Amino acid sequence: MWFIALGVLLIGLKLAELGPVATLSWWWVLSPFAAAALWWAWADKFGYTQRKAMDRMEQKKQTRRQRQLEDLGLDTRRKPRK
Repeated sequence: MWFIALGVLLIGLKLAELGPVATLSWWWVLSPFAAAALWWAWADKFGYTQRKAMDRMEQKKQTRRQRQLEDLGLDTRRKPRK
């Protein structure tokens, strides 16, 4: 995502001819998009994307379970009442 945002920013600067980006070659300006494609290919090939999705799902499940235990009054993390 950061590569895409950087690429859009560089394109905007290049088209507006602002700063040192105006003198850069279009290859340099468009290179963040190539980097994003390489990152996504690597992340998909080595399971990074799926692992992150599974971590988010597991976190949601733990949060939901904890909330349900608290609603039932079975929260084991709290100190017992005196």
